[in-house]
Parts: sequence; C-alpha cells; structure tokens
Amino acid sequence: MPPNRPITYKEEIDMQKALIGKKIGMTQIFDEAGKVVPVTVVEAGPCVVSMKKTVENDGYAAVQLGFGDVKPNKVNKPMAGHFAKNDVAPKKVLKEFRFDDTDAYTVGDIVKADVFEAGAKIDVTGTSKGKGYAGVIKRWNFHRLKETHGTGPNARKGGSIGMCSSPSRIFKGKKMNGHLGAEKVTIQNLTVVKVDAENNLIAIKGAIPGPNKGIVVIKDAVKA
Repeated sequence: MPPNRPITYKEEIDMQKALIGKKIGMTQIFDEAGKVVPVTVVEAGPCVVSMKKTVENDGYAAVQLGFGDVKPNKVNKPMAGHFAKNDVAPKKVLKEFRFDDTDAYTVGDIVKADVFEAGAKIDVTGTSKGKGYAGVIKRWNFHRLKETHGTGPNARKGGSIGMCSSPSRIFKGKKMNGHLGAEKVTIQNLTVVKVDAENNLIAIKGAIPGPNKGIVVIKDAVKA
C-alpha cells in the first residue's frame, strides 16, 4: 500500500480497525422506518499512522495512531524527534493499538471515519465524567437506612463495614464512599448508525463515556 493513501472500509474490510475521536454531543435521527434513534456524534479522525511495531523488533504487532493537530513549538524535543523520524506532522493525541496483522497499515497512512460503515458493531472507550467525592448512595446505589426507631442522622450512611474479632479487618474491594467517575470506561457492542465521511463524523447509537469534547477510542467489537 503506498504511503499517505486514505484507508477505506471497502478496501480493507477484513483488517482490524481503530480510530481516535472527539465526542461532539448527543442528538437524535430517524431511521428508515421513521423511528427516533438517540445517537452520540463523534468526530472520528482523520488519524495518521505515526508508528508501527513488529513482532521481530518489539515482540508484538501494533499500530500507533495520532489525532489532532498541534503546533510544532508545543511539542517537546523527544516527541519532536519521534515525529520527525517517521516524517509525520506532530499530533496532540497518540494511541497504540495491538493488531494481529499490521500489514494493512503503513506509516503515514490516513485513517478516516469511513473505515467503519453503518451497522458495524464497535467498542467505545473514554474517560467518564468526574463527579468528585460521593457517598455510597450516589456511588454504589445503596438503599437508605430507616429514619425511625432511633436510627439517628445516619439515613445515608453505609452501615456496618465488617466483623469485629474475626477477621478483624475490612476486605479489599468493599463498597464505600470515595471518588466517583474520572476513570477509564468501555461500552461494548454499540452500533454505528450513520457515517459522514466528508466531515469525519460517526453517529453511534446510545451514549458513550465522557463529557463533550472528550477524547474517545473506537475499535471493532470484541464480542460482536
């Protein structure tokens, strides 16, 4: 495949696919039957193949994609050398994807939204909205305690968290109050409803993690 040639779904239908994108927001569209479908619009790509890893050199096969333009003076010297070595313009976001076969990709190739088509099953990964410090009711959907018969001002408390003399400790993983959100979340088996190749937009059925303008990763569904 010659370098700097856009990769399309039709040409590389059997290859493993991935994209980096930016969440735009939610809206709704009508399908062919006239039913309303809630969708999340993602600006997916264009992404550039900034690096390839091979089993011979690195022990595994992977493709590094870059998304979002950035001024050269905003890139530190190590990253500037990385981009210059591969003759690729500096990118704001870099993600590495492990593929079984990377022969379909060449450094410098442009991967656009049309690598996916309507009806495709995908997994979307993003960083969920941070909600700060939260109690057990908001964080874990605990039930409220009784508010009568001497319960006191503890209706939203977590209650007992462990035994006394045995085992004399609290088990790891106990659901308690703490930081909620701002963590990596993957939603599986979502459906691509529409692809606007000209504007690099993908409409995905349902909600995806993260706030508007948040970075998301779109990949082939592993459980399709």
